[in-house]
Parts: sequence; structure tokens; C-alpha cells
Amino acid sequence: MKKILFTGGGSAGHVTVNLALIPRFIEEGWLVGYIGSESGIERQLIAEVPDVLYHPIATGKLRRYMDIQNIKDPFKVVKGLYQAYRLIKEEKPNVIFSKGGFVSVPVVIAAWMNRVPVLIHESDLTPGLANRISIPFATGVCTTFPETGDMLRSGKSRHVGAVIREEVKLGTAERGRAICGFNRSKPVMLIMGGSLGARKINQAVRDGLKELTAYFQIVHLCGKNQVDSALEMPSYRQFEYITEELPDVLAMADVIVSRAGSNSIYEFLALKKPMLLIPLTRQQSRGDQILNAQSFQKAGYCEILYEERLTPWTLMQESVKLYENRQTYVDAMSGTKEMGALQSVYDWINEVAKA
Repeated sequence: MKKILFTGGGSAGHVTVNLALIPRFIEEGWLVGYIGSESGIERQLIAEVPDVLYHPIATGKLRRYMDIQNIKDPFKVVKGLYQAYRLIKEEKPNVIFSKGGFVSVPVVIAAWMNRVPVLIHESDLTPGLANRISIPFATGVCTTFPETGDMLRSGKSRHVGAVIREEVKLGTAERGRAICGFNRSKPVMLIMGGSLGARKINQAVRDGLKELTAYFQIVHLCGKNQVDSALEMPSYRQFEYITEELPDVLAMADVIVSRAGSNSIYEFLALKKPMLLIPLTRQQSRGDQILNAQSFQKAGYCEILYEERLTPWTLMQESVKLYENRQTYVDAMSGTKEMGALQSVYDWINEVAKA
């Protein structure tokens, strides 16, 4: 019986692709384990998946800015590397699949030390810091954007496209309206700030809520500990985040306002949902979301509202314009073809595991 270990975490985006792949391996009779952090969101998400043994290790965050934790975290990384090395030596997996995030770095290096092949998945147009560190120790890299391969060593990358969770496509608008208590009287806008939330987006939504709800019914995924219990109105529903109900909420949405993480926006593309993207600024990130959003805007799939321009008024203005022109974006997205990325990644993992 073959065995695979998955890793990746720090945000839901670093777990989504793994969640799409895991059921396939379980169905095919593989033993499946997951290496993640002791208290990250990946532990919570994987706990909901049956037949997957979770292995926590110590982690240290890879920061691009000055912080007192930068002194402590290298010791956590070394501890995590030791834990991952021993775990992989004991488990003897045929292959490891890494989605990235800071927890994945010691796992990938430990796999290399144990001579276990590793495939890495890079969702964004440019590789993140964790993946840039990990790629030299990996067997191969699956890329979502074709341009990413130009930045990597020849022969090491393979363009597979976006891995989309099949369950995302199974939602119904009727169930979504029942979950939120909405009706057909006004269009529905879904607002997502990412699994960790986005305070500036949340504030702009709440400051302009009266005007927004005059036009839209709004379901707002605002992030952990960011629900405002004082805000209660028929056309506004807020959640920290949702998992099982997400396909239904997506099916219900007429337009989506979101950050520009690759996993999310490709799911919106697969569902042909017009998007207003508010990418993380370069001060908050390496600029990957800006590049993702610009790529989608160039293809005609979305509009961009840069955070520097975000106010309650610009949010309202751009959202209404997006909705009024929604068919233009739907038509552009209807011309795309699914590449069968899930099957491509599954086949490559099997290929590497047999090598």
C-alpha cells in the first residue's frame, strides 16, 4: 500500500489544493497523512477530513520585516526540521506533496534528507518565499500560471493549471439563500477577505453598509474574531469563514469582492463569477496578489480596486459597476477551458512515487 504525506499551511490558501487532492488518494487506497503546524488553520481544516492522520511539528514564520520573533523563530524551524526528519524516516512515504507556507519548508528539506521525492505546488504567478527556499530540494514544481515556469530551472516545472475542488461546483443558489435568509428581491454580493480576514475591507464594508445593502444582499466572510455582533440587518449576513456551505454561497452570489489569492480567484473563474479584486498591497506582501489580479483583469475576468483607493464610496461605485456589466465578465470567462489540473497533478505524483 502506497503512502503519501501532504504539507502546507499558514492560511486556507495553502491547504485548499491539498483538500482537493486528498479524497482522490484515499479513494485509490493510499495511506494519507498530513504534516502541519501545531495550531495553524490547516490543523482545523484537516480535522474535518476522515482517514487522514495529522502530524503537528514546530514552526517558525518566515518574515520579510523586522520583528522580535525573528530571533526566536529560527530555533522553532530547526526543531520542526528535526521533527519532520524523524517523522518521515518512520513513516517512509512514497512521496510528499507540498502546497507551501512556512510550515512546509522543514518538511521539504527533511524529505530531501530522507531521499523521499517531493512535488511542490505554486498557485501564484511568482513563487512565494517558502517555495523559493524549498524548490532546490524538490523533484518538481506544479505551476498554475504558465509564466511561472519561466522563473524556474528548466525541466523542473510543469504547467498544470488551477486545481479546483470538485465540491465547489456542486452548490445551489437555493441552499445559499436558505443559509443566509436571503430572497430574490436584490442581487447578492459575496465579500471575502481571505481566511484570516482583511480589516481594511471589513471597515469599508461596515462604514458603507447602509448604501451597499440598499442595492445588494451581502454575505460577508470577515475572518477569525472579526464578526461585529452589533450589526444585524436582513440584507447582511456575516461569518468568520465557512467551509461546507461555501459552494452554496458561491452559487448564490451574483458578484464577488475578494482578495486576489490564486486558489480563490481560479475557483471564481471556474464558476464564472464576476470579481472585484482588492489585492494585498506591496507593503503587506511580495506583490503576488497584484500580479494575479492584473493577469485576470487583462483576460477580462475582473476589475481591480487597489487598497490605496478603497473607501466606502469607491467600494459601492465599483461594485455596482461590476454588477451592471456582469455579462461582459461572464462572457470572457465562458471562453476558458478547464485543463484537468487535478488529474494532471495526481498523475505526476504517481509518476514520481514509482520512480
